[in-house]
Amino acid sequence: MDIGKSKSTEKTSFTEAENRFTKEKGRGTDLLVPYARSNIERCMCSLCPVQADSKCAQDKLQSSGKAMKDMPEGEVPNPEDVPGIYCSTGKATCRDLNFDRECICGTCEVWKEYGLEEVDPNNHFCLHGRAT
Repeated sequence: MDIGKSKSTEKTSFTEAENRFTKEKGRGTDLLVPYARSNIERCMCSLCPVQADSKCAQDKLQSSGKAMKDMPEGEVPNPEDVPGIYCSTGKATCRDLNFDRECICGTCEVWKEYGLEEVDPNNHFCLHGRAT
């Protein structure tokens, strides 16, 4: 199976900052979902019911959104400051998420592009960790 190798992904080149965070988070291994600005911007986690009532996630969403607007092109915020893209970065650092709520990972373009229905875990990355 050719998971994560869609045509649009193959042509994508990532910036030095994106590659640095991806390598650090993956502990030197290739991550299935790169920690990249394009993936952060398409991530659906900010709309997820699991973190809708989380003060921590909402605060991080505001601050990371502002930080990304002020960052030079190609730069990415520290992964711990972004309340999302958990399929790349792993478990959420916020402790006030409600994991009993419906997960919307399957509606996300990042999830679809990287074929995450075929991996383990394939949902609730905020609880279970990054896609492997």
